[in-house]
Amino acid sequence: MNRKAVLPTGLACLILAACNSADTGGAPDPAMQEAIDRVAIEDMVVEYYAHLGGGDASAFDDYFTEDAVFDVNGNIATGREEIEALYGSIGEDPSSASNQGGPFRMLLSNPVIEVDGDSATASFIWTGVGNPAIDAPPVLLEQGREFDRLVKVDGEWKFSHRVVIADSGLPEGQYPDYTPRRDFGVEDLNP
Repeated sequence: MNRKAVLPTGLACLILAACNSADTGGAPDPAMQEAIDRVAIEDMVVEYYAHLGGGDASAFDDYFTEDAVFDVNGNIATGREEIEALYGSIGEDPSSASNQGGPFRMLLSNPVIEVDGDSATASFIWTGVGNPAIDAPPVLLEQGREFDRLVKVDGEWKFSHRVVIADSGLPEGQYPDYTPRRDFGVEDLNP
């Protein structure tokens, strides 16, 4: 799915409104740009999660800056190579929610996205849903929170620091480094 091709109706309305506003030299006013960036970030995160369960750890490379920090339940990877290795290890863990058989989907909720020029913070609640069989109900497999620091690189939003915290459904392979972080928030991310 191409995030540039998927524009919510609201974004289309904002762009049309900008076309009817006073000439600003081709650039949208700051409030309009902030709204456009917020939607772009949310679309990027949804697209990112669509790769989970796909078995291709390198599919996540384009979403991170070269020197990004990715913390998954205390397992910390720095840089795209380490992040790819971390995703590979999670994908190989038989206790991982995406390896429970049948289609696996992530639901995102409660987005809080704050844009400040070419940087932003975001937080979401995520819920992993398994679909073991067409004649069975869906199964909630995991749930947690994520906190992100993002930067705009060549017009594209990328994660520069990402913390994912499971509140349930933690894969067994992540137990050794897991420490509950119930009060963690975007203010705890490194700049």
